[in-house]
Amino acid sequence: MFADPYILGKEDKASLVTQLRECVEMHPEVSELRVLLGMALCVNYEVHSASEELKESVRLAPNSFIARLKLGELWMRLRVMDKAEEHTRIASLLSQNLAQADLARKQAATIRTMKRDAIERGGYKSPFGRIVPFLRRVFGRRPENTVALDVQ
Repeated sequence: MFADPYILGKEDKASLVTQLRECVEMHPEVSELRVLLGMALCVNYEVHSASEELKESVRLAPNSFIARLKLGELWMRLRVMDKAEEHTRIASLLSQNLAQADLARKQAATIRTMKRDAIERGGYKSPFGRIVPFLRRVFGRRPENTVALDVQ
């Protein structure tokens, strides 16, 4: 369901969120339940509630790989790249097997690509911030078969 949010209908998603909220109310100190609730809220497009649940999950279990990874993923999807990068870095350090390390590595690579392509929230930024890296890429490399002309 989390890999493809279109599998469940709107009513099914709402029902899942309700059931997970009940579970969290019964067991408020279980970090993993809050991670599941946060993921379900994301799928249900309740971003603010999802971020609160995932933050609380990290607060309850700061050394939880999945809590850090999912909070980093949410920040990444919201284009808050510094927070996404930090939580993903911590998740990478907390990974305990190759599968976890691979998930964190792939997420970190996506974040680096997004940062490089200047896909980030933050309002207005100077146009020179995008032009200068573009010009460096264009004019920084000269293929061997390029001829330079001296025009007088």
